[in-house]
Amino acid sequence: MMGMCAITGVAAVMLALHAHNQREVRRAEKAFPPRGSFVTAEGLRLHYFCQGAGQPVVLLHGGILSSCDYAGVLELAAEAGFRAIAFDRPGYGYSERPRRDMATPAVQARLLREALSVLKAERPVLVAHSWSGSLALAYALAYPDEIAGLVLLAPGAYAGDAYPAGTADLLIGRLLRVPWLGGLLANTLLPPLARLLAKPMVTSAFSPDPVPPGYLERARALWSRPGQLRANREDILAYVRTVPQWEPRYADIRTPVVIVVGDADPFHPELQAGRLHREIGHSRLVVLPGTAHMIPDMRPEAVVEAVHMVLKHKQPS
Repeated sequence: MMGMCAITGVAAVMLALHAHNQREVRRAEKAFPPRGSFVTAEGLRLHYFCQGAGQPVVLLHGGILSSCDYAGVLELAAEAGFRAIAFDRPGYGYSERPRRDMATPAVQARLLREALSVLKAERPVLVAHSWSGSLALAYALAYPDEIAGLVLLAPGAYAGDAYPAGTADLLIGRLLRVPWLGGLLANTLLPPLARLLAKPMVTSAFSPDPVPPGYLERARALWSRPGQLRANREDILAYVRTVPQWEPRYADIRTPVVIVVGDADPFHPELQAGRLHREIGHSRLVVLPGTAHMIPDMRPEAVVEAVHMVLKHKQPS
């Protein structure tokens, strides 16, 4: 009898959490609705912003928020004569994500390629921040003749000790891949936890820079939605599982590459960007003084300058 009461109590709590989280999703999406356009790739709707005309420059965000990280870059790039396109990556912001297949960096590169084909954005410069470094590198390895160059901002390129995903991160990623259990966790227990952890995660990502006004509120609202939570945790798992197979091939990349890091980045860029610069021998490394990890938000002018550098950089023979 007591066991049945306990089960009933747990079920009631879970139902209450589910209802509360659904209300929070509606509140978040009302407060921060989609403002861009949509393009369909492999049957999935991808949300993006586009400004300007000219040489396409594609902007890919990291693992916390969405294309809004590039708001300043979009404006400056358009003024500089570029066609700047900032995507919400699959599962983030208002972009859909594959439901069955794991959206590895290679899968996301394939989706991006189809979206760019629909948008007639030929031979773009890919600008990738943090986790999306793996996506841009996967794109360059798979479709080397279809891009004009890479700008990699504090990129993720290596696994192992260079990408110290915690045991809890990987465990949550695996649990969320379990169809029934993953849906239950994503819709009940994890969103309140994500809202609690949003502030320390955002603060550490920007540290020692201050968090821009309004950024934390948007992150807390959108990042804690069940779909984006699952995308974020799956990204970590997919990165660890797939990136090691590409690491030996980075030296084969022939497209122009500019790597940008901040000298105050707390996430040990010497293990990622520094190593990648050494292995892609023709790459250029730019170190921004007094700059931390969130380069797109804090140094948009440096991002546009790096795009200019890529386009001036002679492709190696």
